[in-house]
Amino acid sequence: MTNVRRQPVLLGSLIDDAFKIKPLPAPSGKWPYRLKLKQILPEIDEQTATMSFHVVGDTGSMKERTFQHKVAREMTKQLLAKNNSCTPVFMLHMGDVVYNYGEASEYPAQFFRPYEQYPAPIFALAGNHDADINPESSEGYDSLEAFTQVFCAKTSDKIAFSGGSNRFSMIQPNVYWTLVTPLANIICLYGNATKYGFITEQQEAWFIQELLSAHTERPKKAIIVCIHQAPYSADTNHGSSLNMITFLERAFHAAGVKPDLVLSGHVHNYQRFSKRYADGSVIPYVVSGAGGYADLHRIAEPGNPLVVDNLPIMRQVQLENYCDTHHGFLKITLSKQEVGILISCEYFTFRQDAHGDEATLFERFYVPVSYPEYQVSIH
Repeated sequence: MTNVRRQPVLLGSLIDDAFKIKPLPAPSGKWPYRLKLKQILPEIDEQTATMSFHVVGDTGSMKERTFQHKVAREMTKQLLAKNNSCTPVFMLHMGDVVYNYGEASEYPAQFFRPYEQYPAPIFALAGNHDADINPESSEGYDSLEAFTQVFCAKTSDKIAFSGGSNRFSMIQPNVYWTLVTPLANIICLYGNATKYGFITEQQEAWFIQELLSAHTERPKKAIIVCIHQAPYSADTNHGSSLNMITFLERAFHAAGVKPDLVLSGHVHNYQRFSKRYADGSVIPYVVSGAGGYADLHRIAEPGNPLVVDNLPIMRQVQLENYCDTHHGFLKITLSKQEVGILISCEYFTFRQDAHGDEATLFERFYVPVSYPEYQVSIH
C-alpha cells in the first residue's frame, strides 16, 4: 500500500434517498427466523472442530462480467481442491447479487450462470440493488420479489427464471435471519434499498434478542454479524454509514453484547478496520465487496477535501489494511480452541486486468474469540 490513510471517512456531501425505503416482504419462515445449517447440509457434524465458508459481496455486474466469473471459478476450485486443509462448506453472499434493480430477468446472467458449478449451498443477504425497483420496467414487481424466490423460498425447488440452472432455491426464513452453525451464530441483517441503510424498529428489536440468545452459547460459538451497507469505509464513493454505525452501537448497548466479527459488502473493495471499545475489546469490521462488479472503489487520499475523517464517532476505529485495485473474496475458518473459537480470515485477490485466473492470498488475520486482540499475517 502506498496510501497512508488509517481512518474511515464520511462523504462531505451525503445524499438523502429515504424515498427509496421499501416495505419488507413477508417472512417465509417462523419467528425468530433461524435456519440451522444442518437442515441444508444434513451431513454436517454438530460436534465438528473446524468449519470453513466463503464470503463475497457485490458479485453482480451489468456490463463487464469477466471478474465475477473469475471470482466464482476460483471459489469453486477451492471447494474441489483435494489438498485443501479445510474445504468451505457454503458461501455467504453480502448482497447486491443482481444490478441494478433486482430484476428476475437479470438472475441467469448475473447469478445462476457464474455460480452454476459452485458445488455448495449459497446463502445471501439482500443488498440495496437487490431491493430497488426499476422505475422504467414494463413489468410491475415488488421489492425483493426475485430475491426472495431465489433465497427465501418456503421449500427448496427449481426456479422458473433461472435459465435452466440446476441450483434450487434456498429456504432462508426471512430477509433478516440467523444462520445457526456448529461453531458460530451468523446474524444476517437487511439494510433496505437506501445507500446508507435503514433498519425498522421491528428488525432492531429482533436483532437485540438474537444477540442475547447467541451470547448464551459463548464461548462454544462465535457471533458474526452481517449487514450489506458497510458501517465503516474509507472509500470516495460511499464512505461510512452513520445510520449503520448508530444502529449497531445502539443494539450492542441495549443487549450488552458485542459480536466477534462484523462483515459487510456494498463498497466495491476490501477493507479491514479494527474498533477498540472502552472495555478493551477490539472488533474487526471487514468489507468484502469486490466480488465481481467491474468498477472498484478507491480509498480516499489523506487530505481529500471531499471527505471528512475527524468525527468523534470514528476516533476508535482504524483502517488496518485494504485492497482497492483487485477483485477478491474471503475464506473464513472457525476452529475450536481449549477456550472459545479461533476465527481465521483469508482474503484472496486477482490482478485488476482480465488475464489469469489464479487468486493469491492478500492477507490472513485471526480473531481469537473472547480475547481483546487479534493477530495479523500480511502477505
